[in-house]
Amino acid sequence: MPHLPVNHPARPVYRALSALIGLYILVFGVWGTALTWGEPLFGRGSNWALGLRTNLAFSLVSIAFGIVLIVGASRRNNLGHYMNLTAGVVFLATSILMMSVLQTDANFLNFSMSTVVVSMLFGLILLGTGLYDKVGAPEDAEAERNRRYHPVAEIHRRS
Repeated sequence: MPHLPVNHPARPVYRALSALIGLYILVFGVWGTALTWGEPLFGRGSNWALGLRTNLAFSLVSIAFGIVLIVGASRRNNLGHYMNLTAGVVFLATSILMMSVLQTDANFLNFSMSTVVVSMLFGLILLGTGLYDKVGAPEDAEAERNRRYHPVAEIHRRS
């Protein structure tokens, strides 16, 4: 069983952080859509929004992801927890995939190296926030704390 903290005291900070990332992604998507409207969906032009290269497809996907992250951060249940974990993995996988095809015609989202770095950073932050924003009943939180601070766990922690 994983030992993810339940009802972590800094959970509001993690939710705010994921909401800020969602807001940035949403604004980037809206701005990028306004810049690339009328161009091909998977165009490889030199359109930049908020420091990241984009095309219409990437901008539209960013709008959807931004909304999903903001909705997840606004919920007080485990929906945000699962959304952040999933979004973190998606951002990391996408950044690695797009980095591998950066200088080829397969770069259909028109990534640049700065886009890869920001996507990887957002993925790591969202994965981290997802690990610490789990919600549960007070009994669940107490049981998780007892497992973490059990004397057997203390012996393993010292060695």
